[in-house]
Amino acid sequence: MIHTFSESNIAAISKVLGTEPKKSGSVFRFEITDAETGRKMALEIQFGLKIDNEPTNLITVYTRDAILQLHNCTAFVASDILNQITFFGKDGDKVSGLIVEKEAGCSLYANVNDTLLNSDFTKLPPEVMMCSVALSLTESVDFDGFKFDDE
Repeated sequence: MIHTFSESNIAAISKVLGTEPKKSGSVFRFEITDAETGRKMALEIQFGLKIDNEPTNLITVYTRDAILQLHNCTAFVASDILNQITFFGKDGDKVSGLIVEKEAGCSLYANVNDTLLNSDFTKLPPEVMMCSVALSLTESVDFDGFKFDDE
């Protein structure tokens, strides 16, 4: 089931990213800049979309060199401790995660099998160890909603 974003969700994301969104219709756009590195990016959260008469939401990140999208976000974690937002999409035993950092960094892990996330990451090949660690937040996620890191 897709996540239904609320005003309090947008406020939590704004707090972690340290920037206020610009709203246009059903789109919230966050412009993120890191003065130290000079990185810039934009995060857009769009909800209220209908595709084939099914409700959907769309998380899009625009950088100078890439556009990344997560369709049908099912949950997210707003972490003050990590200075990042992790948006999740879950379909059966597959999880995708789009991580947006306050410092204008971004990572995407797609179609990761649940068994990998429940594995001992120290025994995984180095090529997949990072996604296992990065998406381990799913252990604390209610996929019908969201969870703050301090709950």
